[in-house]
Amino acid sequence: MLDAVVRDAERERTGVLHPSSYWLTRFLILRLLGFVYVVAFLSLAHQVLPLIGEHGLLPAADFLERVALRAGSRGAGFAALPSVFWFDSADALLAALAWLGVGGAVIVLAGYANAILLAVLWALYMSFVHIGQVWYGYGWEIQLLETGFLAIFLVPVLDGRPFPRTAPPAAVLWLYRWLIARIMLGAGLIKLRGDSCWRDLTCLQYHYETQPIPNPLSRLLHFMPSWFHQLGVLWNHVTELVLAWLAFGPSALRRIAGVFLIAFQVFLIASGNLSFLNWLTIVPCLACLDDAFLRRLLPGALVRRAEAAARDAVPPALAGRVVVGALVAVVAVLSIAPVRNLLSPRQAMNTSFDRLHLVNTYGAFGSVGRQRPELVVEGTNDPAITETTRWRPYEFKCKPGAVDRRPCQISPYHYRLDWQIWFAAMSEVRRHPWTIHLVAKLLEGDPAVLTLFAENPFPDGPPRYVRIMRYRYEFAPRGDVSGTWWKRELIGQWFPPLEVDDIRMQRMLREYGWSIDVPAR
Repeated sequence: MLDAVVRDAERERTGVLHPSSYWLTRFLILRLLGFVYVVAFLSLAHQVLPLIGEHGLLPAADFLERVALRAGSRGAGFAALPSVFWFDSADALLAALAWLGVGGAVIVLAGYANAILLAVLWALYMSFVHIGQVWYGYGWEIQLLETGFLAIFLVPVLDGRPFPRTAPPAAVLWLYRWLIARIMLGAGLIKLRGDSCWRDLTCLQYHYETQPIPNPLSRLLHFMPSWFHQLGVLWNHVTELVLAWLAFGPSALRRIAGVFLIAFQVFLIASGNLSFLNWLTIVPCLACLDDAFLRRLLPGALVRRAEAAARDAVPPALAGRVVVGALVAVVAVLSIAPVRNLLSPRQAMNTSFDRLHLVNTYGAFGSVGRQRPELVVEGTNDPAITETTRWRPYEFKCKPGAVDRRPCQISPYHYRLDWQIWFAAMSEVRRHPWTIHLVAKLLEGDPAVLTLFAENPFPDGPPRYVRIMRYRYEFAPRGDVSGTWWKRELIGQWFPPLEVDDIRMQRMLREYGWSIDVPAR
């Protein structure tokens, strides 16, 4: 690997569009990263206030107070969880910085990125992740931070042109290959060490139906024959455990790895709604593809611009080489803990070992559910609960609810409430206390929280009672006479029907420090 870095560095200094140069590679990496940042910040802008705003389900201000109390002071809290929101977490600032992130990401997507802009986007997103609590506890959040941090060193400090005068540092591209190797190996090893269905090749018989948010293609894939699912698991193992190593091979093998790794991510995008995870994972995959390969695929005008930039290239400044060298040293040191985790029989998934999330460990679907429990939130205006009470459901934006509703295609966007209630369905209320606040907000008729749902079944005022029922969902076979997408069977009550002024509701709210306004009847 060291020899390859030296060879790439030599080509970098020549300023010539060498067959193994990476001008086009950098262009694609930054454009795709900009796209992911746009989606991530747009999701923030639309959902941040009802989720963590001053009157949200898990207010950021309350969270920061608890962190400061445990740390001993706000300064110590900032050191533990760096975030600009230690200075102010008012709704206006949350919304303004989310939209600022959208604007900055659009600039990167449009083709203009320098180190300053990328550093601002990285720091902004980290600030939100550190106050996001369960809503931002997903592996792709820290993966975006690690990917975005490396991108800061891929470009000049000031020159934001699509093809600046300095070539992409070879060492940074190797760090991206190290990232994709860790992502793939982490995902592959956690599967072999986790659920037995990955070892007996049966996991995909369940996965398409039980994954967090199925899409329209998921049902077709679910009913494919067993041999198809077994081949799918084998392909998964080969991709994650074998092809990942080719990222460190010579250019021909790296291209093979890059193509197959990207194809794997594209299939995952087509088969489910895993937020922007798979789009983001393609970013380090691109570091396996060089200009000699990409020039055959990209428009001639773009290739000519890259060639012109290479002809006019200047050697990287000494300061830039020192900074990149320091980056390599930092990543090397911080990689010790992730490597130990990969080698450990008690491997953890999606874990940070430093407070800035610079080098992390990853993994996905270490276990696969055999059944799909779903929570259905319902309300009624009946004055008393009887066997004839008419309950009206709150339909979520994307997760399964009404059995005749077609599964949505939402990736790379992320509906965070839909995802979290998928986790809650597999557990109990006390393990997900935010659901208590959700019920209270619906009883209050909170307009911000209602925006997290597809529609408000009580447009004239909040319901008198709200409850949550748990069902078992299964895909209805294609061509089923009912014409529905799902079949469901009632498991039981998950959250009892309560009024806003019920003593049990008030006791639960006080336990977590929440309060709501009781609407007049």
